[in-house]
Amino acid sequence: MSALVVMTTVGTEEEATQLARELVCRRHAACVNLVPGIKSTYRWQGKVCSDTEYLLVIKTLDSEYPAVEAAIRELHSYELPEILAFPIVHGEAGFLAWIAGALDKSQGGCADEAEFEDPPISLDETNY
Repeated sequence: MSALVVMTTVGTEEEATQLARELVCRRHAACVNLVPGIKSTYRWQGKVCSDTEYLLVIKTLDSEYPAVEAAIRELHSYELPEILAFPIVHGEAGFLAWIAGALDKSQGGCADEAEFEDPPISLDETNY
């Protein structure tokens, strides 16, 4: 079992939430952290651009990487989405085992929205 952290960025909270839920429901990811409010500066099509984005930190296994990449490409709005994977060299043994267990496809996917316990949190100037 070789665990990975995969990172991608998206432009909206709605897209971040949809992508995170799909990855977890399809059992391609055990957990996806959504980090709002990152500022990205990059060169695109000959111009220097700056945008506010959401960073997704995806916990998965090496064996799931092709499916994670395919799902990001399928659901992502960017022409060229950032998809970077980093091996987890060391990690708490119980947490790494949990990642593997959460990706057990014999347990099925998500039946419906009721499976999600918490609604998406909207951040504003009072809680961000």
